[in-house]
Amino acid sequence: MQAFLDSLSSFVSWGNAITWGGLGGFWWLGILITALLPAGIYFTWHSRFIQFRGFGHMLWVMRHSFRHEHSGSVSSFEAFATSAAARVGTGNIAGVAVAITVGGPGAVFWMWMVGLLGMATSFVENTLAQVYKERGDEQGTFRGGPAYYIEKGLGRGWRWLSILFSIFLILSFGFFFNAVQANAMAAAVSGAWGVNPLLVGACVALLAGAIVFGGIHSIGRFASIVVPFMAMAYLAIAIVVIVMNLGELPRVLGQIIGNAFGLEEAGAGALGAVIANGIKRGLFSNEAGMGSSPNVAAAADVKHPAVQGYVQMASVFLDTLMICTATAAIILLADVHMLGSMEGITLTQDALASEVGAWGGSFVAIALIFFAFTSIIANYYYAETNIFYLWHSRTSIFIYRALYILFILFGAWVAYSGSSDNFALLWNMADMSMGFMATVNLIAILLLSGVAFRVMADYESQRARGVVEPVFDARKHDIPGVEHDIWDGDRK
Repeated sequence: MQAFLDSLSSFVSWGNAITWGGLGGFWWLGILITALLPAGIYFTWHSRFIQFRGFGHMLWVMRHSFRHEHSGSVSSFEAFATSAAARVGTGNIAGVAVAITVGGPGAVFWMWMVGLLGMATSFVENTLAQVYKERGDEQGTFRGGPAYYIEKGLGRGWRWLSILFSIFLILSFGFFFNAVQANAMAAAVSGAWGVNPLLVGACVALLAGAIVFGGIHSIGRFASIVVPFMAMAYLAIAIVVIVMNLGELPRVLGQIIGNAFGLEEAGAGALGAVIANGIKRGLFSNEAGMGSSPNVAAAADVKHPAVQGYVQMASVFLDTLMICTATAAIILLADVHMLGSMEGITLTQDALASEVGAWGGSFVAIALIFFAFTSIIANYYYAETNIFYLWHSRTSIFIYRALYILFILFGAWVAYSGSSDNFALLWNMADMSMGFMATVNLIAILLLSGVAFRVMADYESQRARGVVEPVFDARKHDIPGVEHDIWDGDRK
């Protein structure tokens, strides 16, 4: 068994070197380290800084996102909540702790950069998901995502890239990410209340199976109730910690900025570790550019594709600029990260407990249960959409569901084993699959970004003419691959 794990670890390290850097010993020599931030800058520039100039309108769109356009359809808010359920998870609590432990406080700055630039990237990819969506099996539902917009937008000759993306997404969200989420839940519950991690994994698997069998409507309803509640509760406790330590805030901000640019010694001893870990954990948390949220954004029934682009921008803002920052504040204000002997969720639990008392560890465990469980639920739908794209058969869905449950149990087993090597391997597998998946999606959205900007211009021109809720009419735009009966311009 150990020989197999060692071989797997070597393979995963090689994959991460290609995507995240480390080839030839150079931390920056990797596809995503050199491409993710420049791509975000490109989308920001060509969208005329939409995440800043459109911030107010983004909030306006969110206030009007609860309406169902048609009976049996998925509302814009339900799609937002489902994607937020996937985003707001282990990455926001354990992931931030990992970033600070490995990369130092400066990693938080690079998480912020990934989040700010990622808002524009998210607008582009989710607008494209809406443009190229198709009707689902159930009345009033839609399916879409990168696999669909690659083939429809770039042409049948690019189907190989769609297949590649689907495989990477299934590995990431169907299997590895769920193992990470289950691991964090099992570790948190075990640390707070001494429950056997394997028992926690079994309970999570049973509950998750009961919800996901209800399909996107069941997932969307569950997420729309749980996500707002859990996010507000977690932000509230972080605000309490910040208020309790207002005098320390300048010091912490100075740590983050100074460490981010190597002006003081990094936790990992190198500027490369700071930047690489900040970008990794930022992408794992907010998923902007990864190609995950478009899978559920396509399910929303909206009048114009740009609407869901704005809505998903808000999801990135909530995830990274608010919740990840809250976790970083809890850890850095407590200053327990300097101990260096804790990892993942344990660090966040001990940090909060040091500020508010022993109940802080239990609070983090409860928050993590909600965060990670909703992520596991939403992750299921992402992978199912791509199983549907590749095979579209009941047998394939059945096999996927069985493996989905097994990987939840695998994550709990890693917590039960108590091995730091297994813990590191689990995160590295998630990083590798995420890296290859994001690479494929970045290629696609860079090639198709012109379509997203044309759709954005159509939306903004209608708004400039006084149209309160613009409607997209595909017949007025020569965009190959779009299903005109979905965007006929006559929907009310």
